[in-house]
Parts: sequence; structure tokens; C-alpha cells
Amino acid sequence: MTSIPGRGRARVPSAGRLGLLEPSARADLADLGWSNEESVDVLWSLSRAPDADLTLRTLIRLHAALSAQEWSEIDELLRTDKGFRGRLFGVLGSSDALGDHLAAEPSGWRLLVPAELPDIDEVYRRMLGAVDAQPDTTGPTGAGDPERPDKIYRAGVTGPPAVIALRTAYRDLVLQLAAHDVAPTVEDEPVMWLSEVGGRLSDLADAALTASLAVAIAEVCGDDPLSVRLAVIAMGKCGARELNYVSDVDIVFVSEPADGTSARIAGELMRVGSMAFFEVDAALRPEGKAGALTRTLESHLAYYNRWAKTWEFQALLKARAMTGDLALAQQYIDAVEPLIWHAAEREDFVPEVQSMRRRVESLVPEDQRHRNLKLGSGGLRDVEFAVQLLQMVHGRVDESLRVQSTVDALGALTAGGYVGRDDGANLAASYEFLRLLEHRLQLQRLSRTHLLPEFDDEANMRWLARAAHIRQEGELDAPGVLREELRRQSLRVRRLHEKLFYRPLLDAATRFNTDELTLSDSSAERRLSALGYAMPDRALNHIRALASSPGRRGQVQLLILPGLLEWIGRTPDPDAGLLNYRRLCDEMSNADWFLRLLRDDGVVAERLMKVLGTSEFIADLLMRSPEVIHLYSDGANGPKLCDTRPSDVARGLIASTVRQPDLKRAVAAARSHRRAELARIASADILGMMDVPDVCEALSRVWAGVLNASLTVVIAESERERSEPAPAQIAVIGMGRLGGGELGYGSDADVLFVCRPNPDVDESAAVRWSQTIAEKVRTMLGSPSADPPLEVDTGLRPEGRNGPVVRTLAAYAAYYEQWAQPWEIQALLRAHQVAGDEQLGIDFLHMADRIRYPEGGVSADAVKEIRRIKARVDSERLPRGADPATHTKLGRGGLADVEWTVQLMQLRYAHSHPTLHNTSTLESLDAIGSAELLSESDVSLLKEAWLTATKARNALVLVRGKPVDQLPGPGKQLRAIAYAAGWPEDQAPEFLDNYLRVTRRAKAVVRKVFGA
Repeated sequence: MTSIPGRGRARVPSAGRLGLLEPSARADLADLGWSNEESVDVLWSLSRAPDADLTLRTLIRLHAALSAQEWSEIDELLRTDKGFRGRLFGVLGSSDALGDHLAAEPSGWRLLVPAELPDIDEVYRRMLGAVDAQPDTTGPTGAGDPERPDKIYRAGVTGPPAVIALRTAYRDLVLQLAAHDVAPTVEDEPVMWLSEVGGRLSDLADAALTASLAVAIAEVCGDDPLSVRLAVIAMGKCGARELNYVSDVDIVFVSEPADGTSARIAGELMRVGSMAFFEVDAALRPEGKAGALTRTLESHLAYYNRWAKTWEFQALLKARAMTGDLALAQQYIDAVEPLIWHAAEREDFVPEVQSMRRRVESLVPEDQRHRNLKLGSGGLRDVEFAVQLLQMVHGRVDESLRVQSTVDALGALTAGGYVGRDDGANLAASYEFLRLLEHRLQLQRLSRTHLLPEFDDEANMRWLARAAHIRQEGELDAPGVLREELRRQSLRVRRLHEKLFYRPLLDAATRFNTDELTLSDSSAERRLSALGYAMPDRALNHIRALASSPGRRGQVQLLILPGLLEWIGRTPDPDAGLLNYRRLCDEMSNADWFLRLLRDDGVVAERLMKVLGTSEFIADLLMRSPEVIHLYSDGANGPKLCDTRPSDVARGLIASTVRQPDLKRAVAAARSHRRAELARIASADILGMMDVPDVCEALSRVWAGVLNASLTVVIAESERERSEPAPAQIAVIGMGRLGGGELGYGSDADVLFVCRPNPDVDESAAVRWSQTIAEKVRTMLGSPSADPPLEVDTGLRPEGRNGPVVRTLAAYAAYYEQWAQPWEIQALLRAHQVAGDEQLGIDFLHMADRIRYPEGGVSADAVKEIRRIKARVDSERLPRGADPATHTKLGRGGLADVEWTVQLMQLRYAHSHPTLHNTSTLESLDAIGSAELLSESDVSLLKEAWLTATKARNALVLVRGKPVDQLPGPGKQLRAIAYAAGWPEDQAPEFLDNYLRVTRRAKAVVRKVFGA
């Protein structure tokens, strides 16, 4: 190496200084004749290539493939033409695949000499010339535009030679474009912006498929005249002229007529195009891949007017006449365009758009979401969905928004005041940055990929950073700068997605922001309507009222409302959610902690908005027990809503109630504690933190605690008034679902009151006193209130409504032993002590055991009578107009069916299987399965039906705010109930189908057990 006098460093840089890591690099440079001072500029340019080693390896291959004279020409150009040097080194360092192409077609290096790219006419000339395609005038024509002649040709070359020739011509053109695109990474060459690259790639795709169509016509028609008019419509990125280097090209065919010939030509075009260039995909056609490949214009319109889903109109946003019969193609564009702008008025517009976005996200494996440029959070699809949704919302009345490319649409939205200037510019910049990375990743191997390298993959991250012209900044090397930029850009996309929809609404509501154009009221209402608000005028008023709150509250609302509105918008009823939030803010106007908590804890805010937009039941409870909102956060053990033991809840309820100085305050304390517990349990339920058995157990313990506290307080007040101890002990026996520990939100408390007179106390006086206490408890709990009702039902007592409310233990025993009807024995199967004197309650259960689990089992006549009663219930108890397939309590395979089946099995077999001595339906089913009284599959079907019906019944109460047993038919209300039951809102039909399937199978088991 030559050195500069007085200095130790060589003038000619070593392979290491150039960043060349391959052991053969030094020898390779010598073979190329570059180990001298005359080659220093070339060497430093080589070092700037995205992958200098890859560039050098490909140059060695090219050197070996060319004659000495041709290599001498290249060498001279590399030394004298910086543009050529940048293009050659840039493309060889960016793309393995294009390097392979150049090595296989070495004369292609001459394509990189011109400083200008071929124009559109030259692109068509080369693609059509590859297969000797000539204009075809034999077919029928429409009234075409003289300035836009049809692109119908017939090829002179067909079969495999045509595919090879087309592939080579296409790769040559991609090589030229890519070389000009990446040249600035090596030399100071003009930068090609995303719109130009995407536009040129789309033009190239048009020319490529025009040549494919020429081959298809020749192969299908031979020398016969063309008998059909066939138009090809570009869709997706190609339609918007923003194509990637490697992407599926989405197309739709229109033909007149749509016959076998048109379908064969279309199919052949797709086959040739997919083999030669890129995947040609016609899945966006009506009915997708199941639909006919070609349709007439009339058939297309009939489908779009009657059957098309929202996403199909969204796809039409980017439809563009591409090739073939351009007159017919333009007729198609003109006919479908008006349909696009009415799609946002469809009732299911928002749920369909949201569900499509969720489906797209679900396609990405969890471990790849942070690396997926297209489908990951903060990725390209977030920008495209947001922009397209805003276009469809406002493009109905503003024709300036009817543009196709994402960047152009962002510009139009910004110019129209629908997006703030800074937000629009930032989002466009983030989109172009992510698309640049996507292009570089695809160029590497000409593969369709959107997946970034692992962030700790230094070699590939360095290559990608250099290919994207990202250099070292400060203490960060190029890969470090790329990693930071990716985090910043994806975070900005996520934040701007929220602002795009909701910040302009606040500007429209407040008119505070004078630096930005703001939406008019009508524009704001259109946007709210598209976001799912059925009454956008009222929603805008709510936003205006919240954003205009006095003082610091208004400032905090302006800060947090965009996020809150987005979360509310994801719920089944955004109108109710926003109204409930406003009501809650009014209730909390003097509680500084409330807005501060929503501002500082995004988890609380998101969970609360989900609840407010889903459940009227919980919203009403939170108005009166807002302290529960504190529990929406997470603690050391997970969600605070679940960080409570049921036994502690019951003890706390009793303690807080009995401390009150009088009965009125005690009632208020009991109601307050129950209200807070209902809000806590229901919130955890709807947020998916508690399963059905846990919810039922928690609700049952709350009811038991209320009964215990009320009974204790009433007895204590009586003792103060009498100035003497109570004359008897009283116990409360839970019956039905309370006794089984399986209460739902809409369940009453079925109970029996039993007393035992104290020694030396007249029994009749003790019973009268106990009767007074029981009635007072029932009245105290049943008094009118804004809370969910506390109905204590004693209808299951002996002699029903005609019998005394309270009996002694001995009286109960005498009655059951002499007079008990089969239904009363059946009712005792779920009797369990829940409140009052514990020993008395246990003694009652021992007495009941003799009745419900007698030696030898209940009589055959009793079993027969139960079957008869069940048949009568099935035929008479269902409310008039109810649908027996979807009534959760009394319908086919519903709660009553499963519970009666379990109880019949207990009546028949509990005497010989002690494990059946259980009041819980689910636990009894487990015991039935363990004892092999039913098959494992039958038990599983019954359990699934009980859980499904209980979940649905609870969801009905949460959504409707009152006890309801009947599931609605398809529509908005069913979507809300499905969502409350834990199903995605767009899967309401699946929720209903699952319910019908599960209960239908359970009914078959019920019939088997009852012998029906």
C-alpha cells in the first residue's frame, strides 16, 4: 500500500477500513485492479454500499462473466461517472436477487448507464416487444376515448418462451428503477420519493399485465377474432399507484359477455402474470375466490347493490382502469364510484370496519407483531385504515377527498381541515418511512415480506439501516438509530391514529384552536356517525359540554377525551357510553381524584369506558358507588377487582351494617355495601376477569351477607324495644339458586325462615315474634330504591303463599314427613343454611336430608310426578311470545332443563351415592359423572349448556339493566349482549349459533334422562 510521507496510514484504504469482512476481499479488490491510489474514490464508494461484501462478490461474478473489453468499459465508467457508480453499487448492495439477475444477464449492466429512467412509452414498448405483441383490432369495441386507446394486443410468442421473455424484460426494468432508487445511498444522486417509486412500479405492473393479456389472447383465441370485450381493473396498491417492489397485484375483470372465453383469457392472464412477474390476485371480485372470474358490468352492479359488504366498498376506493378494453373499464369505474360514498351510511359500517381491522391484526403471530411493518401495531395498515375510513366518512360531501393514494388522501384530508396540518404531515412522514423500509426489505431477495429483522440481529439491522440511508448519529450507530426511529415512528402512528378521529372533534366542539382548520358541526357529526354513534348530534353536545368544563377540569378533559372517545367507540353502544361518562363526570364534579385517575392510569380509563359503553346495569351502580372505580387498576396481585376474598366481603358487610345506630341507617349501609359489591363483581365479569362459577358464588355470598346483616340488625332493634332478649333463634335457609350458591344478577333470593323458641318461652309467642322479624327483614330489604331490587321470596315454603312465613323446626319436620309434595321434596334438594343462627340452620338441613335423601330413595310415584310436572312446565310456563330456542331460563336446553335433569338424578340416586348430596348444579354434575350415572360426554354437554345459558342470562341483565331471560334476534342489541358475554362484537351471529348448538345438544341429554 502507498503511504503519505510523514504519516502512518496508507493512502489506499485496507479492506477492513472499507467495512469488508470477507477473507477474500483483499484478493478480490486486487483481481478487479482496485488496489491502487487511482481507485480510492471507487473504493470509498464501495464502502458506502448497503452491503459492501455482497456488492464485491457480485462484481467478481460480473467480472468473470464479461469479456475483458466489457469489464474495461465498466471500470472506466465507475471511475468517471458517479451516477453510474451509485446505481451499480447501490443496487448490488441492496439486492441479492437483482445481483443474481445481473450475473445471469451480464449485458444488463448497460441498462444502468443512462441517467434517466425509461418513460412510460418505453416501458410498454419493451414489455410488449418481449413477446412481439401487436395491437389487436379484431374484437368488439366500445365507444372508447380517442386519447386513451384500448390496451388490447395479441402476442407473437406464447407458452414457456413467452414467460421467460416477460420475466427477463420485467426484471431488467425493475433493475433500472431500483438502481436509481438506491443510488443516493452511495453517491449524491437525486432522491426518488415514495410516490414516484410506487407510481413507476404501478406503471410497470400495468405494462406487464398488458403483455400478459396479449399472451392470453393469443393462447386462447389463436388466429380467431377476439369475441369478447375484457377490461382489467387495478385494485389495492396498484390501483392507487403506490405499489411495492414485491406485492400481490389485485385485479378485477369486467367483460361483455361474461362467457367461457372471457374466463379462459382472464385465467390465462393470471397464470402468465403470476409465473413471470408477481402474484396476480382476483380475490377482491364479487363473492371472492368462490365467485365467477369474469362478470358483466350489470352483474357487478347487481352484486354491489345487494350483497357487497363494507370492506368491498372500501376496496373500491382504489379501483382504477388498468388495461384491456379501457372504455369498458371506465364505465365500471364511473358506475361503482357513487356506491363507495354511501357505504358509510350503512348500519353495519362501523362494526364491519372494526372487525376487519381486528381480523387483519389476528393474522399476525404474537411473536412477530412488533416486527411486522404492515400489520403490526403502529404499522402501515393503521395509517391506511384510518385514512380510508376518514375518506369514506367525509368523501360523501367533499369530492376533493376522492383520491386513491394514501399520501394524496392524507394531503386532501389536511387541506380540507379534517386532519390538522402538523398531524397530517407527521403521519405522511411516518407512512413514507415505513414504506421505505418495506421496499428495502423486499428488494433484498425480491420476496414479499413485511417482517423486520430481530432488533438484536446486528448484521441485518446494519444492512437495512444502510439500505434506507440511515447513518450514525451521535453515540448511536446506524442500527441503533434505526431501532430508535422505528420505535418513534410506530408510537407516533398509534398516537396520531387516535388524534385523527377525535382531536378534530374537540376542536369542532370548542373552537379553541385558531391555528388549525376545524370541522364544521355537520362534518363532526358525519365522523361521529361513522364511528358508531347513532345520535351524533347529541354526542357532539356531550363532547362540547365535557370539553367546556370550567377551570382545570376542562383542560384535563381536552387532554384525555381523544383516548376515551376511541375506547368508547369500540363498545357496542358508544352513544350510551358517552352519555354515561358525562353523567358520571357530573356526579364526580367535586371529586378531583376522578379525572386525575383517568389521566394518569390508562388501564383504568380503558376499562371504565368499556364498561360504560356496554352495561347500563354497571353504569347506574357506579353513579352511586364511584369508589369502585379505584379498583379498576392493577395491584401487586393483578386486577384489584379480583383481589378480594368473598368471605371477607361478607364479614365486612355485616360489620358495617350492625354498627349503625338505627334501622334506617343500617338499611342504607347494607344497600351501599351490596351496591359496591355488585359493581365490583359485574365490572370484573364484563372485563373478562371472573368466570361464571366465580360470579355466581360472589353474588350468592353478597346476598347471604345482606340477609345476615339485616336479620342481625332487626333482632337487635327488637331486643332494644322489648328490653329483653329475643324469645327464639331464627335461621334463614337459602333455596333455589341462592341455596346452590349460583345466583345471577337478576335472581331473587328464595328462602325459608325457621325458628326455635328458647326454653321456658311460649311457642306461639315465639313464632309470632319470629314472624314479625321475618316480615320486617323482607320489608326492610324490599323497600323502593334506585339500586337493583332486594326481593326476598318465600314462595317455596310449605303450603306456598297460603302457609305461614315462619315455622318451628318441628313444624317443618311434621309437614314434610306427612304432607310434602314431590315438588317440595325437589325444592329441598337446594336448601342450604345462609343466615341467622348457624346451629339451627344445620339442624334444619339434617331434617331435610331425611326428606330429600331417604333410605331406598324417593318413591317411584314421586319420580313419575316430577316427570309429569316437568312436561307441564315445558308446555305452559314459557311466556307468551317467547322463543323456546333462545329463552335462557325455560327454553330448550336452558337453565331449567339442566337443573331439573340434575335434580331428577339426585332424587333417583342420592340415597346410594352420597356425593350427590350437593346443592350446586355444577358440582352435582361432576358427581354424576364420577359415579358414571351419565356418560362423560353427556355431563360435559349439560355443564356447557348451564354455563352458556347463565353467561347469556347475566349478560342480558348487564346490558339491559333489568332481569331479562330472552335473547334478542340478530341486530344491535344482540351484538351488545354477545360483547358483554365475552365475544367480539362482530361475532354476535357466532355467539347466537354457539348458544343454539350447545343448548340443542343439551336438550337431547335432558330427553334421554326424562325418557321423553
